[in-house]
Amino acid sequence: MTSTVVMRTLSWLHRAGMKVSGGRFGATLVGLPSLELVTVGRRSGKPRSSMLTAPLTLGDTLVVVASAGGNDGHPSWFLNLRDHPQVRVSLGGGPMVDMVARVATADEREELWPRIVEALANYGEYQTRTTRVIPVVLLEPV
Repeated sequence: MTSTVVMRTLSWLHRAGMKVSGGRFGATLVGLPSLELVTVGRRSGKPRSSMLTAPLTLGDTLVVVASAGGNDGHPSWFLNLRDHPQVRVSLGGGPMVDMVARVATADEREELWPRIVEALANYGEYQTRTTRVIPVVLLEPV
């Protein structure tokens, strides 16, 4: 099974667990707040849902990492929001909120990356697995 299939399966199980439990199961994952990110498919134009963690929150802004487990390609959700930055987010099983996504600037990433790795060391390991610079994304309230 490819890592993409594994990640999509885990995301589906996480989302299902959140829905069935009304957010009591899966509101946090590996000690971090979890969220459902709904993007618009860059080719299909259809809603696409992904379960992610937010290693940092900056006021009302959520920080997510397009790590794809250290794979060389960007995750689909990142490519979708790069083309269509208007997204919907449910934090910890709460109501969906409209947000705008933007990729952190190089300076912002440099400032945030050590804090992200401190929150979850796996992100640092993922960066060593790939030559791409793993993007940091800011999800900001509308």
